[in-house]
Amino acid sequence: MPVTPLGRRCRGGSAIEVELYNMGSLRRIAVPSSIAKELLGRCREWSRGERPPAKVRMGGLVFGLQCIDERAVLVSESGSRFVVDEHAASLGERSMAVVGSTGFMGVAEAYRGSYYKLVPLPGGKPPTLEINGIHMHRVAGTDPWSDALAKASLVVKRGFRVLDTCTGLGYTSIAAIARGASLVYTVEVDEIVLQLAALNPWSHRLRDKRIRIILGDAVEVVRDFGDSAFDALIHDPPRFSKSTSSLYTLELYREFHRILRRGGRLFHYTGEPGRIRGLNLPGRVARLLREAGFEVLGFRRRALGLVAVKM
Repeated sequence: MPVTPLGRRCRGGSAIEVELYNMGSLRRIAVPSSIAKELLGRCREWSRGERPPAKVRMGGLVFGLQCIDERAVLVSESGSRFVVDEHAASLGERSMAVVGSTGFMGVAEAYRGSYYKLVPLPGGKPPTLEINGIHMHRVAGTDPWSDALAKASLVVKRGFRVLDTCTGLGYTSIAAIARGASLVYTVEVDEIVLQLAALNPWSHRLRDKRIRIILGDAVEVVRDFGDSAFDALIHDPPRFSKSTSSLYTLELYREFHRILRRGGRLFHYTGEPGRIRGLNLPGRVARLLREAGFEVLGFRRRALGLVAVKM
C-alpha cells in the first residue's frame, strides 16, 4: 500500500492524515506506453553503437537510463530501479504501464465497484484520471497542469495557507506550492485515487513537506479546522450529480466562510454555464455563496469557476 497512515485522526475519527509515499522506498512507477516505446528505441540505438542520453525526465523526476539486454532501466536519485520492457511498450496509447525492479507489473488501473485509470495525454503532458470513463480533469483546450495553475493563480499568493478540498492526483496542491503557498492541506475521500497518485510521476511533489494529505470526506474534515485558518481555498469537486451534491451545499459553504480569514479568497469550480440541462450551476452556487456570507467576484472562464471573497 503506498498510503501510510500517520496516526493523526480528525475529531470525528473518519479521516486520517496520510503520507502518500516516500520516494526512497518506492518500488513501482507508471510510465506512459509512448515513453516506454521511446526508451526501448533509445536502447536499440545504443546496441548499434549510438549512446542515448544518460538522463530521462518524467514529470518532475529525473532518472538515470541504463540499457540492459534491450530493456531500459530507469534509476531514481534514491537508487530505485524500474525496468521498462516490451510488455510496457506494447500497451495502447491510452495506457500507462506500471513497472518495478523486475519489469512490467500491469496497467495503472484499479477496480472497486468503479473503474479507475491513469490516462496519458499527448506531448508528455501530465495524465488525467478517469473514473468509469469520465475525466476528472479538464482536457479540452487545456491539460491538467495548466488548468491547475489557472485555478491556483486566481486565489493563491506567496506565504498563503491553502485548503484544497479534492486532492485527486494532486496537481492543484502542487500548483499552490508553485505559487508560493507556505502550507497546503488537501483532502481526498477515495484511497484508490491516492494509490494511483502514488504511481504517477507527475504527482511526486505531493511528498513536499508543505503539503498535508488527509484521507477523508471534505464535508466532515472542514469542521475540524479552526476559524480563519486559511488564506485561500480551492474547491474543485467532481461534476455535480446526485452522488456529489454534498459538495455543493449551503452548509459546506458556511464552513468555508468560517475557516477562511477576512479577505481570504475561494475558487469554486462549476464547469460551463448551461452544461447541465435545466440547471444554471454557476448561478445556483453564486446564490448559495452569497447566502453563506461571501461576496462573489464573478465567473472566471479560463478556470471555469467562481471566485468569491470573505468580507
